[in-house]
Amino acid sequence: MQQRSPIIKSTTAKPELGKTNQKRTPKTVAWSGALIASLMMLPNIVGGTPALAQRAEREISYGELIRRTEKGEVQKVELDETEQTAKVYLQGQKDTPPLQVRLLNQNPELINKLKAKNVEFGEVSSANSRAAVGLLINLMWILPLVALMFLFLRRSTNASSQAMNFGKSKARFQMEAKTGVKFDDVAGVEEAKEELQEVVTFLKQPERFTAVGARIPKGVLLVGPPGTGKTLLAKAIAGEASVPFFSISGSEFVEMFVGVGASRVRDLFKKAKENAPCLIFIDEIDAVGRQRGAGIGGGNDEREQTLNQLLTEMDGFEGNTGIIIIAATNRPDVLDAALLRPGRFDRQVIVDAPDLKGRLEILQVHARNKKIDESVSLDAIARRTPGFTGADLANLLNEAAILTARRRKEAITILEINDAVDRVVAGMEGTPLVDSKIKRLIGYHEIGYAIVGTLLKNHDPVQKVSLIPRGQSRGLTWFTPDEEHFLMSRSQLLARITAVLGGRAAEEVIFGLPEVTGGMRENRKLEYATSIARQMVTQYGMSEIGQFSLESPNSEVFLGRDWMSKSEYSEEIAAKIDRKVREILSQCYDTAKGLIQENRTLVDHLVEILIEQETIDGEQFRQIVAEHQDKQVTDAATLAVPN
Repeated sequence: MQQRSPIIKSTTAKPELGKTNQKRTPKTVAWSGALIASLMMLPNIVGGTPALAQRAEREISYGELIRRTEKGEVQKVELDETEQTAKVYLQGQKDTPPLQVRLLNQNPELINKLKAKNVEFGEVSSANSRAAVGLLINLMWILPLVALMFLFLRRSTNASSQAMNFGKSKARFQMEAKTGVKFDDVAGVEEAKEELQEVVTFLKQPERFTAVGARIPKGVLLVGPPGTGKTLLAKAIAGEASVPFFSISGSEFVEMFVGVGASRVRDLFKKAKENAPCLIFIDEIDAVGRQRGAGIGGGNDEREQTLNQLLTEMDGFEGNTGIIIIAATNRPDVLDAALLRPGRFDRQVIVDAPDLKGRLEILQVHARNKKIDESVSLDAIARRTPGFTGADLANLLNEAAILTARRRKEAITILEINDAVDRVVAGMEGTPLVDSKIKRLIGYHEIGYAIVGTLLKNHDPVQKVSLIPRGQSRGLTWFTPDEEHFLMSRSQLLARITAVLGGRAAEEVIFGLPEVTGGMRENRKLEYATSIARQMVTQYGMSEIGQFSLESPNSEVFLGRDWMSKSEYSEEIAAKIDRKVREILSQCYDTAKGLIQENRTLVDHLVEILIEQETIDGEQFRQIVAEHQDKQVTDAATLAVPN
């Protein structure tokens, strides 16, 4: 029993990918020998032991058979001359097996007794049945050996075939591009759809362009942030054109061995030429198209050779008539310059986050197969979700549908939409806080943030204030802009910094400086405020230092380009930058503290309401603030009137 465990482990272990030649260790050979020896002993064990046990139980002597025959107890006798045995059936015996008797070489006395008593007897032969049983028992250990040999042969065949196909392209190929996506299924990117409509027209009616001497771009690069619909657009182009469609990811070209990626590129374009006109879609092309000759510690020879082969195939000595390449990336700044020149990726199509109209169209597309209550306004949802991409909006409606099913409702209501927005933006809802000092402190922090943002003229209106934990935050405050902010003024940036510091200011005013917490670090508010202030000084030229761009937006180290770069300004300018950033943050913090002190009664009132309700929506919050301000104006006017 101790030998079976390693044998089973050895036969069920999965082979490692990429290893075609596996060495057989002495332990493996010993296990195999033990297996074969056990199988060879199996016929003797199976064929011998049960027969001996059965014969010992039912066997009688030759003399006993003579005596029972004389007494008339024997009904039938079957004689087997081959085995020199006889099977004896007694009178009245039905379900029990016959008795076994060992015969002599000559049995005339037994024959005479049987004839005298009129006992039925006859001769049978077990040679054929024993041969069949022996053959069956032998097959019981031959067949596993044959199966084991077949398994080894198949494994070696697969290894050799993988080695032969190692340089073949892994592109998914569809002869008829039935992607199931049309341009009607893509919304929010109308400008990109107009640009790509020309590609579809060229594939369907190329004579419209060739008649006037126009040449369609060989490559189209889709550029945009994640989730904006680049891959969906490529599927829509293939679905509209109804031509052969090759789709592959940039990472599938690059392997550990040099030259494999280049071989796959050659194989891909060879197949594409055989099926022209066709489309090739390369997703995440930055995985293979990064700048050559860069990188800390040297470049990647395999990736660079793959890129060189791709550049040659796109615009080399051989023309690729009828082959259009569509690539997608969200990092165009890291691509090699040779990849973006005319003749390769001639056209770059920006697929940016949708505006208000685009978000509404995307919501209408994703709401087709969902049961939404008539009271729900998609326009209101679109206005509440600035900055959401198409993937975010699809996830929003899907989360709302899941909540609807969980609550056993028939249609999605505005309550599920609001909860889904909170889930997507802030994370999963946590356990509500108990009424304690910590809950009150968090309430003052969130109310301080919300009240400062509401009282500032150039800040976005508050959407919701909540004490319900979500994600890693114990309390949350949302602001929703009334319109899209493509450009930010200096007053708007200062208002954002002041509002972000409002929570810390409220903690200091209410509880004192020793009781100030690290909640701003948890929500990254302090880091956000410092980043805005530094950008105002170093990038936007919004300080007394001057109209200079002292830092580039993409100043992080990438592929070693900026690893050894010198500072873009002197130490004296650096000291001025630090001093000015600190000055902006201090002024904004003082402004926030002043607003909290002037409206201390309003802050206390709002905190009590927040602790009681745990959530205050934006409309109720602004109404309370407006009523308080009207009351202050009335009281001031009353005091100004002389008695």
